[in-house]
Amino acid sequence: MARRAPGPVAATVPSTLAASPDAKDAWPYKMADLCRLTKLPRQAIHFYIHEGLVPPGRKIGRNNSRYGPVHLERIRIVRQLQNERFMPLKAIRAAIDGRDEEFTPEQLGLLGEVKRRLASTPAKPRARGRRVDVHALLVRHGLDPRDLADLAGAGIVEVERGPRATLRVAADDAWAFELLGHVRRAGFTHDLGFDARLLRIYERAVSSLVEREWRALSRPLSALPPDTVAAMLEKAMPLVHEFFSRYHAKKMRDSFASTEA
Repeated sequence: MARRAPGPVAATVPSTLAASPDAKDAWPYKMADLCRLTKLPRQAIHFYIHEGLVPPGRKIGRNNSRYGPVHLERIRIVRQLQNERFMPLKAIRAAIDGRDEEFTPEQLGLLGEVKRRLASTPAKPRARGRRVDVHALLVRHGLDPRDLADLAGAGIVEVERGPRATLRVAADDAWAFELLGHVRRAGFTHDLGFDARLLRIYERAVSSLVEREWRALSRPLSALPPDTVAAMLEKAMPLVHEFFSRYHAKKMRDSFASTEA
C-alpha cells in the first residue's frame, strides 16, 4: 500500500516506536509493571498487541517478555485516539503507521469533530467518562471473573486499575455486563462454548462494519458542517440499530429453517 507523509494524527507518534533498542535499560518493565503504569489489565494489553496496535515485547524466555517506554507511549496514544478522537481500530493502526487506509485528514478530522458534538448534546449522560467498579457489576448481574476475562479478551470493554488495585470500566460499558448476565441465564454458558471466542466474532464483525460504514459515508459527510452530521447521526443511529436487530433475527430464523430435516 502506498505511503504518504504523516498527517496531524500520525505526527503525534514518536519515532522511537520504530526502533528496537538492545540496551537492557530500554526494556525495564514486566507485564505486571506495564499493567500498573497504564492502569490496564493484561487482557487489554494483550488485545492491543494482538491487534497490532502495540508492538510485542522483547522475549527473554519461553513465557517471559519485557517492555519499555515505547510500549507505554504507544498505549497512551491508542487510548487517546480511541477516547478523544472516536477512531476505529483500523484507523488507529493507519494513523500510527502513517498509512492512508482510505481515511483522509478531512475524514479523521470529521470523526473528532462529530465525537465532540455528540458528547455535548443533551441526549448524552452527564456522567460520561465516569468509571464503575467491576466487582459490583459482576455481582449485580450474576457473573464471575471468567465473564470479565471474556469481555476484556474480546475487546468489548476496556478494564483499568483504580485505587487499591480495584478494577473499573467506563459506566457507558456497563450494558455489556447486563446483557451478558441475561445471556448466561438463558443457558449460554462457558461449557457450551459461549466465551471470548464467540464474543470476539461479534466484536470483529461490528468493528469491520463500522470501518466500512465510515469509508462509505465519511467522504460525502465530510462536506457537511459537523453540527449537521452530529444531528443526522443522533436521529439515524437508533433506526440503523433497529434494522440490525430485526435483520439479524431474520437471518437466524432463515439459517435454522434451512437446516431442518
